[in-house]
Order: sequence, then C-alpha cells, then structure tokens
Amino acid sequence: MSRARVARRIAAGAAYGGGSIGLLGAAAIGVLVAEMQLAKRSVGGGTAPIPPRGDGLYGAGYGSPTFPVAPVRLALLGDSTAAGQGVRRAGQTPGSLLASGLAAVGERPVEMRNLALPGARSDDLDRQVTLALADPGRLPDVCVIMIGANDVTHRMPPTESVRHLAAAVRRLRTAGAEVVVGTCPDLGTIEPVYQPLRWLARRVSRQLAAAQTIVVVEQGGRTVSLGDLLGPEFAANPREMFGADNYHPSAEGYATAAMAVLPTVCASLGVWPEAERLDADRREGMLPVAQAAAEAADEAGTEVTGARAPWALLKHRRRRRLPAPPAPEPGPSASSAPAPLRGDARRR
Repeated sequence: MSRARVARRIAAGAAYGGGSIGLLGAAAIGVLVAEMQLAKRSVGGGTAPIPPRGDGLYGAGYGSPTFPVAPVRLALLGDSTAAGQGVRRAGQTPGSLLASGLAAVGERPVEMRNLALPGARSDDLDRQVTLALADPGRLPDVCVIMIGANDVTHRMPPTESVRHLAAAVRRLRTAGAEVVVGTCPDLGTIEPVYQPLRWLARRVSRQLAAAQTIVVVEQGGRTVSLGDLLGPEFAANPREMFGADNYHPSAEGYATAAMAVLPTVCASLGVWPEAERLDADRREGMLPVAQAAAEAADEAGTEVTGARAPWALLKHRRRRRLPAPPAPEPGPSASSAPAPLRGDARRR
C-alpha cells in the first residue's frame, strides 16, 4: 500500500474515532523489538544536558520609546527536539534560533515561550496548549510544534497520535494563532540504529509524518518535513549533527532544522520576502493533500499548506542563514496586543 493511502487511512481513523491502524505487519514486530534492544545499548550512550531556557524578548532594538513596537508572540510546543535537548546554551535551541530569525526578517521584537517537554508524546500537547492559551492577554501569534519521535519509539497507535495533534492545532487555530508543525523526523538516520530496524524506523516515522501533514492541513495549519533533515545532512556529518548522546541533534543540527522551519513561520505571518507563487523548477505545485503529504515526507524542508479542499500547496522555500541570536531579555515586554505584521499577521 502506498504511503499516501496509509497516511489517509490513519488520518481518517483519527477523525472518525477508528481503532489502531498499525504501520508495520505483525511479522516485523519480533524483529523490531529485538533490534530495539540492541540499539538501546548504543543510543543514548552519552549524556544529554537539560535543555536551557531561552524564553524572553528577541530583537528588542526594533522600535523606540517614541514609536514602540509590540512584539510578535511565538510559542514552541512538542518534545525534546522543540525543547532543544542536547545543547548547553539557550541561543542554540530551536526556539531561540526561530525567535531571532523571525525578529530579523519581520524587523520587530519577538517574545518567545518554550513549552516543550523532553520525552513528550502527542498526548501531552493538550497540556502544553492549555499553558499557551492560559493568559487571554498574551495569546500566541504563531506556534511551532515538533512532535512524533517518541510516539514511534513508544509505539503509540498512529491514529491516536495524529488525533491528539489535530486537536491541538484546532485549539490553537480557534484562538487565532498561526500553526507550523515540524513533522516526525526520520528515526532511521540515528547512527547507532542498525538494519533491519533502520529500515523499519524510517518507514514508520515517514508514514506518521505524512499522516500528521494531512490532519494539520485539514485544521488550517502548515507543516514542514523534518525527515530528511535527519537524512542527507545528518548522514553526511553525523558527528557534527548529533549531540553527546548520539540521539538528539547538536547545535549545528538544530540550526539546520530551524533554517528549514523559519521560512514557513515567516510566511504564515506574511513577512517572508519571497512572493507567494509557484516555482515549477523547484517542483512546487497543487496536489491532493495525501499525495502532497507523502511527497513531503520524502524531502526535507518541504512545506505543505492547505488550499481549496482536497488540494494542498507543496512548496520548497529557500533557506536563509540565521542571524546569531542575541541573549534574550527575560520576562514579557509589552502587554498590549501585537500590531499586525506587514501583510497582516492574522490573515487567513
């Protein structure tokens, strides 16, 4: 069965309350469990430091006392990848990198809150979304979610996984926030994982990523494939791209992922400098949602955005080098509601 059909079945099962839809045949489970025990002896052999806190204000130099500029509110949700586990400085975390990049592109301050929890699965998103929406006076303008790896390693049923993600995106969109989801990374690229587990992990994680894309787009969010980011670049430079525990990304790895997500975050707020047009040379186009989701799962940095149902827009935005993030100013800044960004940050 094609990846697009499997992803559509998972999404349909999540939407209509269906039971578990397995991504692997029963014959593969014994091999998977045996290989997982071998992988556990080498994965995590080092020690991943507790993620540093990067919450605060970025780009405080934009605006002035005479013409104050209310900050854009950015929230990070998800698992250890969103939290930045594996690095030791706040400026190396995805939240800090995205906040400083968004401030530079949008030319206005960005207030960032990182609510992600290392080890979290998709069923923790309800708690994180509740925290993000707890203060009606400080609702986020844009939320970035990175989730899915722990769902695979803990064998959460994929229908349950995407059901939780869809509910989280729906709540955030209802509150007026733009939502960008970095889909499940390709776990088959983790260096100490051997065959046949590597092949099985790649298949499962990419199928989950495709299903995540379908439900996120259906709820009005956007997705960016992270699968191949733990692919060509990570495979070519594993010592540089993975952290001390051989599992979480290093500072270079997080910067690579942030560079892929940043253009979509900026585009969701209407501040990305490139025109919103299709580029046939980069294989961009309108595709059925399930087909777009399947293709995105195979290529890193691919953005999928909802169009007129049942179609989706597949884009390959050009990455830009992220500016060196300054140290954030702790605590919230202005309490007033953010003014619209160029192009109207709240546009749909």
